[in-house]
Amino acid sequence: MNAIVLIALKRPYTFVVLTILIAIFGGLAARRTPTDIFPDVRIPVVAVVWTYTGLTPEDMSGRVIYYYERALTTTVDNVEHIESQSLYGRGIVKIFFQPGTDVAAAQAQVTTRSAGLQRFVGRRVGPRGVL
Repeated sequence: MNAIVLIALKRPYTFVVLTILIAIFGGLAARRTPTDIFPDVRIPVVAVVWTYTGLTPEDMSGRVIYYYERALTTTVDNVEHIESQSLYGRGIVKIFFQPGTDVAAAQAQVTTRSAGLQRFVGRRVGPRGVL
């Protein structure tokens, strides 16, 4: 460490020039580095919200979401994983697809499956949510 100090004291112009070069190349590197505040992240996800007024979270999970998740895993292509949350009168299902999946085609498959399951759910759940 002392050797650097001794060289800096003997040759001050060398270190001034070195400092200027570091500042110039550092500025050029900072200007050329691409930055993006909002990067382009393409995660193929389709979210579905089931609404059935008066259903408890347990009933929503057991009578609607459970059957919906099972139907999705067998009939929709390229499903990576499914996350769901049951609330009072609502069920939120997020379907995550494999990278590169066409979201429009996936949404069409999910919509088709949801429409088919809606009739089944209507028969399974009574008017007050209890059978």
